[in-house]
Parts: sequence; structure tokens; C-alpha cells
Amino acid sequence: MASFIRAKQAGVQTDLSQNIQPMHFMPDEQARYGINSQISCLAYDPVQSLLAVGTNESKFGPGKIYVFGQRRVHKFFCPPRPSSIRELRFVANRLISLDSKNELAIWDLDTGNQVAKYVYSGVVCLVTDPMLDWAFVGLQSGDIAAYDLDRERPSTFRIPNFWRERDPNPTAGRLVSMQLHPRDIGKILIAYTNGAVIYSFKQNIVQKYFEYELPPDAPGGDGHGIHMARKPKITHAVWHPTGTFILTAHEDGSLAIWDTKEGRLVTARSLYRTRVNEPTSNPPRPMRLAPFVRISWCCQTDPDNTGLLIAGGHNIDDPTASNLTFLELGPTPIYATSSWEVLAAHFDGKRSLPISTPPGASVVNYVLIPRSSPYFNGAQDPIAVLVQLSSGELITLTFPSGFPISPTNMLHPSLSFVHPFVQTVAVSTVPRARWLGMAEKRSLGEQILRGGVEYSHRTRKEQRNIVQVLHADNIIRLWDVGRGDEIENAMQCQVDVARSLNRFEGGVETTAMHMAQETGEFAAGTKTGEVIVWRWGINKNFGKEEPRAEECERGGLMDISSRAEPSLKEGLQPFVMHNMAQGRVTVVAVSDVGFVAAGSEGGHLSIIDLRGPKVIYHGSVTEWSKGEKRGLFKHSSSSSHGGKPEWPTVIEFGVMTLEGENYSSICCFVGTNMGRVATFKLLPSGQGYSVQLAGVANMDDKVVAICPIEVQTGREAGATGPIVAGLREGKQVDGVLVAVTQTESKIFRPPHARGASKSFDSGILCDAAAVTPADTSMSSHGYALVAVFNDRTLRSYTLPGLREIAKHPLPMLDPLRTISTVISKTGDVLGFTGPSEITVLPVWGGSGRALENTLDNMINIAQELPPRPTISNVQWLSGTQYISPTDLDLLIGGPDRPPSKRMMAATDAERNGAGVYNPAAAGAAGSSTARLQGQVKETEGWGDYLTRQLNERTEKLNIMGDSMDNLANTTSKWAEDVDGFVKKQKRDLFLGGIKKSFF
Repeated sequence: MASFIRAKQAGVQTDLSQNIQPMHFMPDEQARYGINSQISCLAYDPVQSLLAVGTNESKFGPGKIYVFGQRRVHKFFCPPRPSSIRELRFVANRLISLDSKNELAIWDLDTGNQVAKYVYSGVVCLVTDPMLDWAFVGLQSGDIAAYDLDRERPSTFRIPNFWRERDPNPTAGRLVSMQLHPRDIGKILIAYTNGAVIYSFKQNIVQKYFEYELPPDAPGGDGHGIHMARKPKITHAVWHPTGTFILTAHEDGSLAIWDTKEGRLVTARSLYRTRVNEPTSNPPRPMRLAPFVRISWCCQTDPDNTGLLIAGGHNIDDPTASNLTFLELGPTPIYATSSWEVLAAHFDGKRSLPISTPPGASVVNYVLIPRSSPYFNGAQDPIAVLVQLSSGELITLTFPSGFPISPTNMLHPSLSFVHPFVQTVAVSTVPRARWLGMAEKRSLGEQILRGGVEYSHRTRKEQRNIVQVLHADNIIRLWDVGRGDEIENAMQCQVDVARSLNRFEGGVETTAMHMAQETGEFAAGTKTGEVIVWRWGINKNFGKEEPRAEECERGGLMDISSRAEPSLKEGLQPFVMHNMAQGRVTVVAVSDVGFVAAGSEGGHLSIIDLRGPKVIYHGSVTEWSKGEKRGLFKHSSSSSHGGKPEWPTVIEFGVMTLEGENYSSICCFVGTNMGRVATFKLLPSGQGYSVQLAGVANMDDKVVAICPIEVQTGREAGATGPIVAGLREGKQVDGVLVAVTQTESKIFRPPHARGASKSFDSGILCDAAAVTPADTSMSSHGYALVAVFNDRTLRSYTLPGLREIAKHPLPMLDPLRTISTVISKTGDVLGFTGPSEITVLPVWGGSGRALENTLDNMINIAQELPPRPTISNVQWLSGTQYISPTDLDLLIGGPDRPPSKRMMAATDAERNGAGVYNPAAAGAAGSSTARLQGQVKETEGWGDYLTRQLNERTEKLNIMGDSMDNLANTTSKWAEDVDGFVKKQKRDLFLGGIKKSFF
């Protein structure tokens, strides 16, 4: 009965929701964009061109793993038990993770399933290699365990704590880092608290010990305690790309470079000083240096041309000091012919390049983006570096110059949510044809992510939900969130608010934004009262920078087309700017027929006609009181506000016949925070338009939504080009407004008819609402009012009866950010699930499904892993024994280990004469550069075969050792003969000179 009475009061004779049943209102979680919690680790695979991101466990959710490829390609991995992800590694075509509960896990990148797991006790660090079947796990005891990635089980192989054997002090042997030799797979660099060692797998011994000691009067890294001998503790240890040197980083800020052959200290330096290991009579002033966070010894295509990328080690007391520094070293001198002084001078460096990062945040991690090689610890020929900040944000920089790289069309939209953080989102429903034409053309560098293939959807819906995402740096990105169908135009569009304002020094804050549905025009408002409008077009100043310093006068309108981004050839270009100068812009709306309206916190409203462009209305909400109609049940807002400030909160454009009139008009409906809904008529006047206040209706509190609809069909009574063109022919639109405040909803004929209203349940507030079509699988669609409330519930109501159809909880929403929830006109809810993640929930025709993983293919089996770099001829001649990955399998796994996929593939390659192993086709851990020296006999088992191979390999290694000894003896004899010949020639020359002088 109540709904029947409301229908009569609203003046709507048709039941617009007659085909809708409660079963139709069932939201599915279609997708999520963003990162669910704080980022904890990063990993990059240059072969497959994929990026992995791990997160920490927090109140917003457990630790999670994301893997991103090109365009919208992505997968997510959820550990079975809540934990934080500590480390991520790509090994062949699988992902290895280590979490805060010391669980090592293997993930299948294509299925998203966890393949295997094993829990260790107290893991300190993890080391893998792209082509090895082994993961080396450093434990708190200082021991190193090996995990067999191919057989998916722990190995019995174990490396003991060598430093504790040398120093019984329990604190001295604490493990801090490990790194495999970049060229010799048979060696590993192990760093303990008080020193580092090089361990040889093939000899099962420590080849060299390295202990850094500063003598008295040596300044060290920070200059503290200069008058006493000291041994700063190690924090990191890394190999030179050729393996000729190692670097140990210490707590005092020292970077010690060691010769690996002699075990000798070449030199030591900090970021600011060189030769800090040498005593000096003029000690420098002590400094407080930040601890080292991460160090990479980078190289170009030539591994001898190197540099050091260092996070940390900077002067804490210097506010201008960079958290990230690149020390360019240049080509390494030839070791065999260079003196110690020449080598020490080389490590003084050619130049130090500070890489700028945002102020107020420090670097906590980074990952280099190499062009192609996965080796050299991921630091060969990098083109960019992805930096993780203490704020939880990411920045992408060119390497080594350090110029910022925009994530627009370079990274997955989810990564842009923390690049930097998202402030707010809005959504517009745009026709498919319009969005397909909005493909931005921008100068971009080499793509960072090129891997994976998107799953092909069969459906393509005509209405596209285009989300507008505002970031903390005042960059706004627009892109298609999809509707569970094919996203044909996955490109992102970008507008730069600060550049459009010509303010690069900061202080800009964007507060409102909106995109027109049909035209694609876009507008944004700022805290200081400016309204900027962008329009799709060609940049006439492409490639040129033409900043202009002039400012828009108060209340004026200014052409800002010259402020386009130089790198943007075609896209959303700055058009005009209006300076309201009335405080923060609270709301902005762009119509499809050339009008823009904006409201400010100062209580003013401006309406702009873009055909001029011209400001055709600028007034205050205090002037609306004369247009109000006092009713029996609603008091005049001017008397009930108690002097509280009032400002617009919602603006909508529509076309309909107003109460008491016999023609339809273009209308602008404005709702305020005090519950007033004003109706303005936009009437033709001369060559333009004029604005007239038609009236004001009153409601209880803050208006959150205004939806103009047609009475007969329920469709949106929007101001579109065809509808406005029909007004010249006398066509009319019979419409009403559905207005929603925080506590009630109301249907009435504007400007101030009484209509019908319904109050929501007490204790809850409405945060977002919209009238949406409901797909009921019937011959005709129904329409209903959909609303999201602050108790994280989603509710639907009939039109015009306002009877509740159904209610569903939304537990995934962040309770502190439900006010930022938006609802599209297609019935999709977009809400924040945390600080940097949103969920997309279609509310009609679902089945209550939870979020499902994507069906994207992540692995391209045609991408072959290149051979691992090996030792040079000089190293081989000097006596270094080459160990292949199959040899290492025998040394670590022993003869009883079943053959790995890589070993079998290597055998097949040898048998077929290919000599090249394809790890992608075999699904193993890398390519083999060595060929097995025998074939498996038909009657010989794998255990016997591996035993024979181990014996043969050992025998050949011994033979090689004997050959090298013979070579050394022969070389020594040859050198003695040469020396004797030279002495004889010198003696004959001397005697010949004497004879010539006397005779």
C-alpha cells in the first residue's frame, strides 16, 4: 500500500521495476584493480617480460602475489595461510616465493596454483639462478640448505657455517647475504656478519676468506672512531660481473673491493670519499650515513663496463642527499697487466650520479629492468629501475639517468594505483564507438612489460565503464575497467592537472572530476578554485615546450591550449580554465551538449558554455532562497540551516518538461550539502544561452545523487545531442527526478513538486546511489534504484514505489572509504577495498561469485632461456675448472637423484645433435651449455648412469688438473729458456759495444 501511495504522489503511472525479482539482484565480484596491501618485494623476468609483486599481511588482507604482463595480462596468487611475502624469484617458467613464516613455495604461472611448498626454520636469504634446478636457502644458524625445484623436495646437501669454524663467536657467523658467481656456477659468495667467503662446490672447500679491518687513523666510511682499529660488520656482498672482484658493504658506510684471486683488499670507499681504508693525518669530519639497503653491480652488454647502483649509504643530515646513487666505474682495467694502484684508481669511479626520488620517502627496495639477459644477478644492460619507497609507493626511472617514467600505457593499471597512490575515482559510461576512438598517441620509450597473452572473451558490450583515477601527483588516468567482456581499447588516457595550471612547484590539489558520456570531454576542479576543461584533439605544439606564466583572472575564462604535454601527439588536450576563486571546487559536471557546471565550497555555482567559450552564469546558493517554495512538511532551508555554510555536492544535466510548463528545456540540477535541489533552465538567447533559476526543492540532508529519468520507460532523461536537437521541433520529455540524500530518497517533478519520499533505516547513511537498468532476462528491462550504505550493504529499491527489493552485504569494502564508492549507470559498483585497491561489482544477473583468477596465459614457450655466461679463456688457462649445470646437479643431488627435466632435455639435445636446450618446452629450470658425454644404455638404469657420469666427470676433472699442472711446468720451462736467451742477447750487445769502442 505504501509503495502504491508513493507511486501516486510521484506522478509516475508505470511500474518501472515490475520485471525485477530479488533473485535478479545478486552482485558478483568481477575484478579488482590495484594492490591489496603494502608492497614487500619485487621480481622481474626479462625472458618472459613479467613483473611479480608481493605484499605484506595487513588488516586489509593477507600477503598476496601479483604477476603482470603486457596490457591487462595478470594473475594473482594467494598463499593458503595468511603471511607476508618476503622474496620472489623467477626460475624458468615458475615463480618461487618465500614468506614471513619461512615457507618456500613454487607457483605455476599459467594455472595460478601452488605446486609445492616446504617450511624451513629461520630463513635469512634466498638465492636462485634462472637456469638451475636449485634454490639455496640461508638459515639463521649460518648454514645453507638446498631445495630441489625440479623434484619439488628439500635436498640433503648442506653448506655449513664456515665463519663459525674460523671464529667461535656466535655473533660473528650470522649469515647476511649470498650470491652465485655470475660466470662460474661452481662458486658462491657467502657474507657473514664479520666476513665473507668464496665457497667452491666442486672442491667442497672455502677458497678465500675476506675480513675488512680499518687500522688506526683510517677514516672508514663515516669517520667515527678514527683513532682505533675496528672491524665494521658486513651488510651486503656482491660479485663483479666478471667474477674478478667482489664488493662488501659495511655498517660504517664503507664499500670494500677485494681481489678474488689473491684475496687482497684493492681499495675501500664510501659514497663521498675514496681510499677510506688508508690512514690519514687530516681526518675528515664524521658523518651519519644511512644503512645500505640494496646494492647491484651493473654492467652494460660488455660485462667489463660496470657501475654500482646503491640504495642507502647517503648522508642522513643532508636533506638534499639522494637515497639512490649510481657510481659509474667504466671499463675495468685488464687484470693481468694492471698494477694495484691502477685497479684502486679505477674503483675511485668516473662519476657519481644521484638519482632523485620523491622527498619525504626513502628507498626500501628496487628491481632493475634488463633488456634481455636474466643473468648477472639481473643487472646486465638495464633500461629502467622500478623503485619501492617507504611510503608504499612505486616510481619508475630511466637507468642510469634517473628520469621519471610515467606508468601510463607502460604498466598494468593495478600498478599505477601505487604509482603514486590513488586519491579518488569516478566513473562514466561511454559508448563503445566513442571510447574506441580515444586511443592516445604519446611518445613512449621501450616497453617494460611485453609478456603474456590475454584470454579472449567472446562478448563485447556496447556501453563501456570508463574510470577516472586521480593520483597524488595530480595525474588523472582514464581507462576501461571492463564488464567481464573483451576490452578492445585497453589504452589509458592521461591528463596532467599541474601542467594545465602551469604550476610545477607543487601546491596543487585536485578535488573534483567528471567526464562527458557522449563527447568524451573531461573537467576537473582544484582546491584553489580553478576549473580545467580538456577536449580530445591534436597537439599543435607536439615536441615543443611552451609554458606561459600568466594566470587566469578572478572569475575569468582563459585559453590554455598551449599547455599541452610535449610528448602527447593526440589525446585529451587542455582547452579552457575558469577561475571561480571561491574556495575548493566541490563538484564538476560536463554535459554532452557543450555545458560545464562547477560548484565551490564558498557556495557558488558557475555554468560555462563551451561554444564561446563563455561563463553564462555565476551565482551564490544564498540567492536561491527567493526561488524556494515553502511546503507544509518542509521548512525553508534558509531558516533551518542555522547559518551553516552551504555548497553544491551533486550536479546533473537533463532534458524534461518542468512542473507547470508545456515545453521541455535543457536543465541543470544542483544538489547541496544542506538538502536543497535547485533547477536551472538553459535557454537560447541570441547567439548563445542564458541561465534562469526555475525553483528549489528541499530535502533533509546532504544530496548524494540526482537521477533524471523518463516517466514512461525509466531511461535516463539526459541532455544528449539528439534529444536537444528535438527540442527545436517541439518534442517533449516527460520526466522526474530521483534524488537521494544520506537518509532518504525522493521522486518528484522539478523544480519543487512535493512527490514521494522514503526514509532509509535509522543508523545508516547512503554513500552512493544511481538508477540503473536491471537485466532480468525478460523481453523488457526494468529499472531500479541501487544504493550503497556506510554499513557496507548494497540495496535496491523499486521505482516509483521505493520498496526494497533485496539487500546484500559487501564485506570486501573498506569501512573507512565507503563514502568514495561510485555506481555506474550500467549497475556496476566500484568501491575501495583498501588504500590502493578497488573492486568492480556488477549487481544484476549474478550468482554471488567471489573473485576468480584470470585465464590469461603468462608463459610463451617460444621464448628460450639464453645460455648462462661461463668463464673466460684466461680464467680457464689460469686453472679454473668449468662446471656445467648438469655437473652441479651431480655434485649437489648425488648419483641417487632422479634425472631432472633439464638433464633429460640436455641428453636429448646431444642425442639429436641440437646442442641447445629449450627450457620452456621442457618446463625445466634453464638451458644447458654443456653436453652430456655419453648415452644411456638400454640395460643401464638412471642410477647406474649417473654414478658412471659422476665418476667420469671426476676423472676428467682430475685429468684437467694434471693437464694444467703439465701446462704450468711446460710454461715455466719455456719462460726460463726465453729469459736465458734474452740475457745472452744483452751480454753480446754489451760486449759488442765495448769492442767497437776500442777497435
